[in-house]
Amino acid sequence: MYEHYVKRAVDFILALLGLVVLSPVYLIIIIAIKLDSKGPVLFKQKRIAQNKTTFEIYKFRTMRIDTPHNMPTHLLANADDYITHVGKILRQMSLDELPQLLNILKGDMSVIGPRPALWNQDDLVNERDKYHANDVKPGLTGLAQISGRDELPIPIKAKFDGQYCRHITFASDTRLFFGTIMSVMKHEGVKEGKVDIHRGVVINEKSSNNG
Repeated sequence: MYEHYVKRAVDFILALLGLVVLSPVYLIIIIAIKLDSKGPVLFKQKRIAQNKTTFEIYKFRTMRIDTPHNMPTHLLANADDYITHVGKILRQMSLDELPQLLNILKGDMSVIGPRPALWNQDDLVNERDKYHANDVKPGLTGLAQISGRDELPIPIKAKFDGQYCRHITFASDTRLFFGTIMSVMKHEGVKEGKVDIHRGVVINEKSSNNG
C-alpha cells in the first residue's frame, strides 16, 4: 500500500517543501559557485533509473570546467586538484545533491531509495540485480548511505540496497530520513580520489563531469 500509493505523494510533498524552505540556501550556494569558479551552477549527468532505464540527475557543480569528462571521480588519481574550494565544502556536507529535489518532483527519484548508479557503473548495477534493487526508484539517500556510504565495497552496498527494497515501509523511510541527517552532520563515509582495486572499494560515486 505505502510503496505503491503513498510513497510518491510523500516524496512530492517533501521535495516541494524542501525547495521552498531551502530557497535561501540555494541562493547562497548559487552565488558562492559563481564567485568561486567559471562555469554553470548546475550540471546534468546520466544515471540509472528504475528498471535500468536512464535519467538526467541534477547537481550543483563542484569541479572545474577543465576536469576530464565522462570519468568517475574515483578514477581520477588527483581528484582534489579539480574540486573547487566551494565544491569541497558542498561535497563534505552533501549540499551538491540538493538540486535532486527537482528530480524527485519530476518523479525520476524518491527521497529514500538506492542511490542512482552512474551510467557506466555496470558492476554495481549487476550486483543490484541479484537483490532486485534496480526495480525501485533510486533515492536521494538510502540504507547504504547511512551504513558506510563511499567506504562500502560494491557487493555490500548492493546487499544493503536489496535489504531496503524488501522492506519499504513508512517507518523504515522515516528512520532512514533522520538517520541521513545525522550522518550528514557527522560527515560520515565521504571519500574522494582513486579507487582501491585491492579492496574492491569504489571510493566515490560522484562523476568528474564538472560535478
